[in-house]
Amino acid sequence: MVDIICLKKIISTKKFNNYRVDKVLSKLFPKYSRSIIKKNILKNYLYVNNVMINSPDFKIFKGDILKIKIEIYKKNFNIPEKMFLDIIYEDYYLLVINKPSSLVVHPGLKNTTGTLLNGLLYYNINMNKIPRAGIIHRLDKDTTGLIIVAKSVPSYFLLKKMMKEREIIRKYQALVYGCVINGGIINSPIIRDKIRRTCMTVNSIGKISKTYYKIYKKFSNLTLLKLRLETGRTHQIRVHLKSINHPIVGDKKYKCNLNIFYGLEKNIYFKQIKNFHRQALHAYKLIFIHPITKKKIILKSNLPKDIKNLILNLKK
Repeated sequence: MVDIICLKKIISTKKFNNYRVDKVLSKLFPKYSRSIIKKNILKNYLYVNNVMINSPDFKIFKGDILKIKIEIYKKNFNIPEKMFLDIIYEDYYLLVINKPSSLVVHPGLKNTTGTLLNGLLYYNINMNKIPRAGIIHRLDKDTTGLIIVAKSVPSYFLLKKMMKEREIIRKYQALVYGCVINGGIINSPIIRDKIRRTCMTVNSIGKISKTYYKIYKKFSNLTLLKLRLETGRTHQIRVHLKSINHPIVGDKKYKCNLNIFYGLEKNIYFKQIKNFHRQALHAYKLIFIHPITKKKIILKSNLPKDIKNLILNLKK
């Protein structure tokens, strides 16, 4: 894909008199290298005083009006790719996928292919007509569980509206460090961390964020929680649980400053716990009213094998 950007500048100083136009433009617009400027001049994209110039060494002077078009090439991430999709519900208007660990939801600079979006476009090519291939919400790469996907533009915007108005109930399970005493509400605002830009943090000036949690099972210095999101901030559950000193097992990004392994050293499964390869977080339940049929939809997903096996060992 190619975008064209138009740049314009009036030379208001004599310091560029008799300078090469490609050199001046690269100084005036440092975002673009001299070689890029030169390529676009050779494509007849440069006008000086409304006269087309295709010589990079053309000399300019004070008062000249420079106009140049720059071609920006964008990589097309929306490429259909064949992959297995664990679809647990589907009708004419939407589908729900049980996402495995290690699957990125949307393409980006670090993950240009192999994402859920790519798989959806292969599954149904018509989904390229829907924003984000119909994906209504996201899960982190290593978080497993249920994701809603719209199959038409009308259902996409209806579901997005339902999500915004908190009419879709999303429930999670998380295995956390420490003995959680009782359930409660974490009502701490979240903002992007100023130092670690890929992380979020609790801060009073952040966006309102609310997570409900309750104890499901207790183990020796570990607790399995059930959680419900009222808001959907980036990394919300992970950040909130860290903020109450009960980070999720396996979460390398949101570890706690406390000794989270205290009391676990004697556990025969200590190494398995300490080296768990991802955050033990699973989106296990969705409850919502179908935006078209108005039927109540309740969907569940069992814990994936890795978390289930860890819990079975803890029970022993």
